[in-house]
Amino acid sequence: MADSDGRSGGRAPGGDGVGRGARRGHVAPLLRPGLGSLPKQLGNNDPGAPGTHLTGARAGRHDCFDRMVIDLTGPASGYRVEYVPQVTADGSGNPIPLRGGAFLSIVLAATAYDANGQPTYTPASRSEAVNVAGYTTFRQVAFAGSFEGLTTFGLGVRAKLPFRVTVLAGPGGGSRVIVDVSHRWV
Repeated sequence: MADSDGRSGGRAPGGDGVGRGARRGHVAPLLRPGLGSLPKQLGNNDPGAPGTHLTGARAGRHDCFDRMVIDLTGPASGYRVEYVPQVTADGSGNPIPLRGGAFLSIVLAATAYDANGQPTYTPASRSEAVNVAGYTTFRQVAFAGSFEGLTTFGLGVRAKLPFRVTVLAGPGGGSRVIVDVSHRWV
């Protein structure tokens, strides 16, 4: 049965309901599970599995949320994502300045360097690790560093809005940690 906009179930033909094909003002059903502003955690954030390294970070815009994706070479063994008053740099504890009305600390149980200490992730700018200019909710992504088996990103958002964290396997033996932040409270 088609909705008034001619789409079936609010999805674009062939769409999954979470991207640009979702109806305006409609929160895609796939965004709701796990959505809220409380901390999200997998594991106990002990240092990551040997050989699991961060290799990339990127962001995408969707009708109902902004998304950050962090690429790992192995399984995601742990993370903690939470709103904090100030994101701090790994190792030093120095504050990381971020634009926005609220700040998410994203801590991963993975390193941004290999067993020889060589970097596996080097953003062009640590303070602007991912370009989020023009995004609805994201204001800034900063790479806070990697120390003793943990890697931290700071995500500045416009307000303390609901978010969720998911992990997807692949490509290959790698995985992706995904942080979706809703554009509004639902």
